[in-house]
Amino acid sequence: MSSRLRLGFLHIVPFDPADPGTGLRDALDLFRFAEELGFDSGWVRTRHLQKAAGAPGVILGALAVATERLELGNAVIPLEHENPFRLAEDLATADVLSGGRLRPGLSVHPPRGDADFNAAVFGVGWEAGDYGYGRIEELREILRGKKLREVPPYKGLGGDLDTETVQPLGVGLADRLNYGAGSLRSATWAGSAGLGLLLSNISSAEEGNSTVGTVQAAQIGAYRAAYAAAHPAGLGNVAHARVVVPVEGTTPEQEARYRAYAEARNPRTEGIVGEKTIIARDIIGSLDEIVEAYRADPSFALSDEVLFELPIELEPADWRHLLTQLATRVGPALGWRPRTAPARSGASASRGDA
Repeated sequence: MSSRLRLGFLHIVPFDPADPGTGLRDALDLFRFAEELGFDSGWVRTRHLQKAAGAPGVILGALAVATERLELGNAVIPLEHENPFRLAEDLATADVLSGGRLRPGLSVHPPRGDADFNAAVFGVGWEAGDYGYGRIEELREILRGKKLREVPPYKGLGGDLDTETVQPLGVGLADRLNYGAGSLRSATWAGSAGLGLLLSNISSAEEGNSTVGTVQAAQIGAYRAAYAAAHPAGLGNVAHARVVVPVEGTTPEQEARYRAYAEARNPRTEGIVGEKTIIARDIIGSLDEIVEAYRADPSFALSDEVLFELPIELEPADWRHLLTQLATRVGPALGWRPRTAPARSGASASRGDA
């Protein structure tokens, strides 16, 4: 477990289909703003067939050249929609542009549409595809320089450009992959595979536990044990994500909108959704209320990195206000210190100062 708590944020990059460029450019500005505030990492939610960023390699490449220090990730890229070879090319290119700052998040799941949709998206014969953990292993092997073909001797035509491996190869990128887990099984696999662990505000009820914090504390324990057994020289990384909405420093109109947003979402957090899905309540309130919510969450104290999920249905000015509060007040109260800031004494939530 890392001795220094890290601070990041997660953004869905929404846009108006009538003017998508504005939303995408606003996201670049927002990530630059977060970098200036001292955040360690910024993450994009990859969404398909929604009014939000759906091309992980493209948005990561754009963010790579828009920022200088911020570590960049996706939470998460659903690999059923990706060809590991092509994704490796995209991620490696973005990583080189970033100077080695990418931390891609991944997930695997069988196609979830009906037969006609799946055939249209995944092609004929989609039923026989392998949509399991093997896709991540294949991606990682390609990123590590897996030899994909034999290159015959150059005969002087067209330039001596052919290679046996994907190019460019991002140095160390294969060791910066993360997995978005939602169960003990997937958390254990992520640890044994040596990936970082991403935990969101959504999980699966297991073994009689029906709150996200207790379920994820068990998942972190399983991840740490599996990681230590398979990779005794490594540490692993657990990133813990929640929707957090500070109301201090808001106008009355802002606070009313923030509370209305949370109240509209909270009914889905009461009990189990569907068969096993459980959702953590949005954390909204004063600084003291937010810190107390983290103190009450057993999974936070076991994590290396806290990610703040920006509310979807707000505006760029709101997101900037939230990021400012999170970096200047909430983060320090939870034990975070920017890398460039000297360590200071004081109370923190469930951990010592970083």
